[in-house]
Amino acid sequence: MADTARRSLTVGDLMSARMVSTSPDSPVAEAAAAMVREGVGSAVVMQGPFLAGILTERDVLKAAGSGTDLTTVPVSAWMSRDPQSAALDTPVEDAAQIMLLNGFRHLPIVEGRRVHGVVSLRDLFAARISRPPQPRSAAS
Repeated sequence: MADTARRSLTVGDLMSARMVSTSPDSPVAEAAAAMVREGVGSAVVMQGPFLAGILTERDVLKAAGSGTDLTTVPVSAWMSRDPQSAALDTPVEDAAQIMLLNGFRHLPIVEGRRVHGVVSLRDLFAARISRPPQPRSAAS
């Protein structure tokens, strides 16, 4: 038990396996709609079995602001190519440093070729905020 308590929290502990996957040729509007449907802020862009990029809510906003037709412009025009990623056992502190130093909010979690999920800055912050249990009200 002492070893478990001392083990640092990893991105594998925090990542969301709920993710959107899209292809470079998919329209931005289609990827954005899937992101909204799933309640996530990014979509991993897969070229076959390989992680080719990531499309984030910021990318979608930039695309919308450019005046291009999001129903026809491909994800590849707005995605970040060959995104930095982390392994399942990457400590949370290391992931936060990678994200903050590089200015991004979503980090794909990859082992080998398999994308296991995405960790966001929100996930990392939530893991560091401890809230005391709220007392139950008499009405509950």
